[in-house]
Amino acid sequence: MTLKSKLMGAVAGIAMMSGAQAVMAAGHEEITVAYFLEWPMPFQFAKETGMYEEALGKTINWVSFDTGTAMSAAMASGDVQISVSQGVPPFVVAASAGQDIQIVDVAVSYSDNDNCVVASGLEIDKMSAGELAGKKVAVPLGTAAHYGFLSQMNHFGVDVASMEVVDMAPAEGAAALAQGSLDMACGWGGALNRMKEHGNILLTGAEKEALGILVFDATTAPASYIAEEGETLAKFLAVTAEANAMWADEANHAKMLPVIAKDAGMSEEDAAASLATFAFPTVDEQLSDAWLGGTAANFMKGVADVFVGAESIPSALDSYEGTVNTGPLMAVKGM
Repeated sequence: MTLKSKLMGAVAGIAMMSGAQAVMAAGHEEITVAYFLEWPMPFQFAKETGMYEEALGKTINWVSFDTGTAMSAAMASGDVQISVSQGVPPFVVAASAGQDIQIVDVAVSYSDNDNCVVASGLEIDKMSAGELAGKKVAVPLGTAAHYGFLSQMNHFGVDVASMEVVDMAPAEGAAALAQGSLDMACGWGGALNRMKEHGNILLTGAEKEALGILVFDATTAPASYIAEEGETLAKFLAVTAEANAMWADEANHAKMLPVIAKDAGMSEEDAAASLATFAFPTVDEQLSDAWLGGTAANFMKGVADVFVGAESIPSALDSYEGTVNTGPLMAVKGM
């Protein structure tokens, strides 16, 4: 199955599920929150020490996912109420397909922790990237890695249609690259670190940013849940902001890192290496024009247009301003 047909199928599936999206009733005593393994973040310290339950007064079921597209599907079916650190590209794919979900928080910015790695045996770098034409690459479709892959190939003038693109979660792609069955694999986190053991990146995070290839994740939720449980969501975001502020003080690293690493399923060394490439904007920074105040919606439009141009999704929204809801985060400022 081609890259186009796979992602188009995902879009169709999301659209179908969103039509039957479950509406959460106010006052539910339990919520389900999606997150990633091998993706260490300060919120996991709060997760493991009960800070969220204490603040919300609810039982929280934490469920790990492999990709942001799976998070979208779970929110569409009503199985998940909040997704932490969903990539912007999978969010854009879902929103473009008609799923009524919104961004409520900038979870993390990470230009150096999402990339594509070329098998070392090919000896291909940014000066010879044109040689990737016709090669086999693993890409988790509809994710930040997918957007980065398309943008990098566009920059290097490589026709994606000439390549054999296989839809694989990062961990699977890393394993396949190690086995020598791929020419390139794209992903993030611990899987990206393993990919680098068997190959090289084409562009650094700074080089990608210079080309306008931004990489950040968001905390997202169904619009219906936000409307009905805005206070609960604001409390959740307040705890996240508190954990981020704790991590910003290096004096807290010694007590936080072991907890975060264990929950992420990583060694402390690997977790620390990943965290060193992450940035966690403050609430005020998130509400500024640089993020949710304007730039985020414009960036999402750019992502959508790239996907449309690659014929990966059928169409983009005229504007993505309606997919950003700063209400809960504004409420955090008043707490």
